Amino acid sequence: MPGVTFIFDFDSTLVRFETLEALGEIALEGAADRDARLAEVARLTDQAMAGELDFGQALRRRLEILRPTRAHVARLAERAVDQLTPSIRRNLDFFRRHADQVVILSGGFDEIILPVAEVLGVDPDRVFCNRLRYGASGAVEGVDDANPLSRDNGKPTVIGALGLEGQVVMVGDGWNDAEVKLKGAADRFYAFTEVVRRAPVVEVADAEARSLDEVLHAEGVPGRWSYPRSRIRFLLLENIHPAAVERLREEGYAVETETGALDESELIERLRGVHVLGIRSKTTVSRRVLESADRLLAIGAFCIGTNQIDLEAASDHGVACFNAPYSNTRSVVELAIGLMISLMRDVADKSAAMHQGRWNKSATGSRELRGKTLGIVGYGAIGSQLSVLAEALGMRVVFHDLAERLALGNARRLRSLDQLLAEADVVSLHVDGRAENLNLMGASQFARMKPGALLLNLSRGHVVDVGALAQALGSGRIGGAAVDVFPEEPRTNADPFDSALRGLKNVILTPHIGGSTEEAQEAIADFAAERLLGFVNRGDTTFSVNLPNVQLAEVTGAHRLLHIHRNQPGVLAELNRAIAEAGLNILGQHLKTDERTGYVITDVDRDYAPEALRPLRDVPGTLRFRMLH
Repeated sequence: MPGVTFIFDFDSTLVRFETLEALGEIALEGAADRDARLAEVARLTDQAMAGELDFGQALRRRLEILRPTRAHVARLAERAVDQLTPSIRRNLDFFRRHADQVVILSGGFDEIILPVAEVLGVDPDRVFCNRLRYGASGAVEGVDDANPLSRDNGKPTVIGALGLEGQVVMVGDGWNDAEVKLKGAADRFYAFTEVVRRAPVVEVADAEARSLDEVLHAEGVPGRWSYPRSRIRFLLLENIHPAAVERLREEGYAVETETGALDESELIERLRGVHVLGIRSKTTVSRRVLESADRLLAIGAFCIGTNQIDLEAASDHGVACFNAPYSNTRSVVELAIGLMISLMRDVADKSAAMHQGRWNKSATGSRELRGKTLGIVGYGAIGSQLSVLAEALGMRVVFHDLAERLALGNARRLRSLDQLLAEADVVSLHVDGRAENLNLMGASQFARMKPGALLLNLSRGHVVDVGALAQALGSGRIGGAAVDVFPEEPRTNADPFDSALRGLKNVILTPHIGGSTEEAQEAIADFAAERLLGFVNRGDTTFSVNLPNVQLAEVTGAHRLLHIHRNQPGVLAELNRAIAEAGLNILGQHLKTDERTGYVITDVDRDYAPEALRPLRDVPGTLRFRMLH
């Protein structure tokens, strides 16, 4: 990069606003015709930036429309530093390390631009922009007409007068930035589209840059060979909460979304070139899918379960998998409590009768929860919290779990499922999706339940033999059931649903909504997105369900090498030999393994040639190698 000068536009490049539009928001506060004047300013801005209107003419007309004052300009200047474009903020180190190679060139105004330049570490002598003229009252009367930047083709003129040596790289979003290259004042022009994309500008650019990362990557800035974030693709399926989409895009990643699930063939097709996949419970990620995914780094299950993902295959391909094991716990528990009360009081059938015009006021078969025994099968995060709330309602709680669990409150552990079934007035299932739980509740289990007992399944569809449950309900052996999950579920809301449980007395069927509250979905979106960002941004595998868990801080003052490999002898020795032969200085290193996989994290000094990393990818046993700046 020696001998290269980077020239940056200001509006919609270094900051997320257009100065005159932002100034208008301030200057026109309370004006009756505010919206019309702002719309006209925006129209003139777009025309100037697209090359359809002389820049100087557009500048003066906009100032006449806005009629700002010195106080208005000062207010915008105070806000400007907080409006840095996300990728600019991520790369403050670049500006500060290479301030002598950076120039800010803008048709904007020095009072607003100079505070931003100070934050970037750019000397005022390397900032070229317009200066406003004020009248005695403090109102803006115009700009310095002698400044070339107040006229069309001003930027090429200023650059020509600077007498820059070496290569000149222009980065901006408007036509006046494109003119720098078209007039021969720059060797390369990047159309910067992180804030706004103008097609005429992109068409004449050497390349489109959706973030500063792409510019630095393309220019080979020392220490910037990590893949640009805006080229890393996330694919989120099954209508994942918008909060996750917003968070990932905020970090600079390209995010695509689908409202429904995809079958295996569709998923294989869509995953080409995708780096991170986000799913919920209806999308199956099979070994075939993982073998076909050419760039997949991570999978996020925006739900509790991960049985829809072939975790062994994911480990074999070095793909990190994450879920959200606790975020919707409260939502599932509250639904379970509500369903128990509804079943005890026959609410669903009484409501249906009322809708059909039948009044059936009777206490027959209507019971309180208080004093009844709740049997919880699976005493994890959901089961244990349900235990606490059920006790608060006056229920006696017993539970069965294969793992050792601490009993909360007065809950009592039972060693066998049969013992629990014999004691419980209500049985609530909260087990995971492992294959061993297939038909955990079948005809023989229903026969062991207390006559008239109730069954809740808010765990996994395959843990209950639905046909056997329908028979037990039809015979009256089971007094009622609430089922939220099914062995086969529609992929989208538009697909039909059918079940042997439809139409049965005192049976509540819900469409897999146990964790589907607004609060839970937002919490899941936040948790799972942060786990994915932690892995992609810094290699953190905390809460990964298939790779060794390693908690890592952000990369500072170093480059991080992430090496996922089969757990076999000699990998670390071979890796360190390759690092030594490449002349890399190790600043810190961590290794963690499980029975299947090893994960080595190595922080090294930043000064090295890109080709030095190639041997690290060829170490025997390597599953995945990645570098972070």
